[in-house]
Amino acid sequence: MRLSLGGEQGSTLLATLGDRYYLGRLWFTAYQALLSTGFTLVLALPSAFIFARYQFPGRTLLRALTTVPFVMPALVVALGFLALAGPQGLLTQLLTSLGLPPLRLGRTLWAIILAHGFYNYAVVVRLVGNFLAHLDQQLEEAARTLGARPGQVLWRVTLPLLASPLCAAALLVFTFCFTSFGVVLILGGQRYATLEVSIYILSTTLDLGPAAALALVQMLFTYWFMVVYARLQGALAVPLDFAPEQQNLRRPQGLVWGWIGLNFLVVSVIVLGPLLGLVARALTLGGTFTGEYFQALFAPGRTFTAPWFAALNSLRFALGTVALALPLGTILAHLLARSRSTLLDAVTMLPLGTSAVTLGLGFLLGFARPPLDLRGSWLLLVIAHSLLAYPFVVRAALPVLQGLQRNLVDAARTLGATPARAFSRVQLPLLAPALLVGATFAFAVSMGEFGATLVLRRPEYTTLPIAIYSLLGRPGLANLGQALAMSCVLMAACALGFVAIERTRYRGLGGF
Repeated sequence: MRLSLGGEQGSTLLATLGDRYYLGRLWFTAYQALLSTGFTLVLALPSAFIFARYQFPGRTLLRALTTVPFVMPALVVALGFLALAGPQGLLTQLLTSLGLPPLRLGRTLWAIILAHGFYNYAVVVRLVGNFLAHLDQQLEEAARTLGARPGQVLWRVTLPLLASPLCAAALLVFTFCFTSFGVVLILGGQRYATLEVSIYILSTTLDLGPAAALALVQMLFTYWFMVVYARLQGALAVPLDFAPEQQNLRRPQGLVWGWIGLNFLVVSVIVLGPLLGLVARALTLGGTFTGEYFQALFAPGRTFTAPWFAALNSLRFALGTVALALPLGTILAHLLARSRSTLLDAVTMLPLGTSAVTLGLGFLLGFARPPLDLRGSWLLLVIAHSLLAYPFVVRAALPVLQGLQRNLVDAARTLGATPARAFSRVQLPLLAPALLVGATFAFAVSMGEFGATLVLRRPEYTTLPIAIYSLLGRPGLANLGQALAMSCVLMAACALGFVAIERTRYRGLGGF
C-alpha cells in the first residue's frame, strides 16, 4: 500500500487529514482520552496513597484484584459492565428495588470514561504508589515539625516530589485511552468513534488508503507520547539502599479507617463491581442460582471451541510468551539501563500504545514470505503475544537495574568474577523478583489477548478470549452462560498471578 505525495487531488494522507469528519474523530479521541485520564487519576490517586502508606487486612489481595481489569479482554469488560449495570444487572436490580431510575451506560461517553477508569486504575496505583512507598518521609515529618498542616504538607512537599511519576502515569493512561479500541467499539459504537474505531471501520470496508493514513497519524502521536513518557520514567528509578516498602507502612488510626473504607467502597463499585457482577451473573443466569455453566466447561467436547481445549491453548501460548518475552525484555532493560536513551526507550514502549489488531495485521503481512512464512503456525501467535508482553518485563526490570549500585558489580569484578559470573551472582538475585513480576504480567497479557489473536488465529488455535467471543455469537442461554463462566475462569487465573506478584516484588520495586 502506497500513500502518494503528489497528484492533482493531493496525497491520501493530506486528503484524509483535511476531511472534517476525521479531524473531528481526532479531536474526539484526544477529548475522551483527556476526560478518561482525569477520571482515572481522581479515582486511583487516593488508593495509591493508601496502598503506599498503610498496612491493613486484605491489602495484598485487594491490590492484586484491582490489577486484574488491566489485562481483561474488552469482551469480558463489556460483559462485566452489562452484568453490573445492564438491563438485568445487579446495580440495576438494586436501584429498581429502591424505586430509583436505573443507570443507562450503553452507548454513552460516560460508559467509555468509566470503562477506561476501570482498565487503567492499576496503572496509576502501581506507578505512583510504588514511587510514593519509597519516598523519604523525613521531608514530610520536617514540614510538620515546622508547623505545616496536613494539607500544606501534601501541597507543598508531597505533590512536588510526585510530579514526575504523576505526569508519567497520566501520560501512559492518556496513551492507553487514546489508542483504546474494544471499549470504545462495544460501549460507544460509531457515534463515539475514535481514530482506532475509524481505522477498523475503514479496514473492514477495504478503504485501505485512509485507514493507513489514520494509522500513521495515530502511531506518530503514540511515539511522541512514549518519548515524553520515557523521559519522565527516568525519574522513577529507586536506589536499592532505600528502605523496604514494608518498613514505611503504618497501621491506620481513627478517622483514617473511615477514609480508607470510603475510598474502597467507591473503588469496589467501579473497579471490582463489574468483576463481581460477572461472577454473580454466571451463577444466577436464568433466574436461579446454579453452577451448571461452570460444570459444562469440563464436559467432553470435540470442537475447537470446547472450553478445556481453549484453556489448554491459552496456557500453552502463555507459557511460550513468557519463555520468549522474558529474555527479550531482560536484554532490552539492560541496554536501556546502560544507554539511558530516551528514543530507544520510547521504541520499546510502542507496543503498549499500538492497537493489537494493527499489530496482528502487521505480523500477518510481515511473516507471509519464505523463509519466515509462519502463517498457520502457532509460533506466530506466541511471537505476537510476546511483542505485546515484553514491555511489561522491561518496565518491571528497568527501575531495579537503574537503581542498582554499580559498586556491587565492580567489587565482584575486582575479586576476579567474569562478567557472566558477576551477573549471575550479584545482579540476577536482585533482579529475579522483578523478572518474576514481568513474567507474571506477560503470562496474564497472553491469557487475555484478543485483538491480535482474532486476526492471526486458526480454529485449532482457539484461546479462551476467542472461545468467549465465539460463544457470545451463538444464540441460546447455555452459550451465554458458558461464555460468562469462561470469563470468570480467565479472571481467576489472572487474579492468582497478581497475588503472586504482590508476594514476590523486591521491596515493592518495579514500574508496574
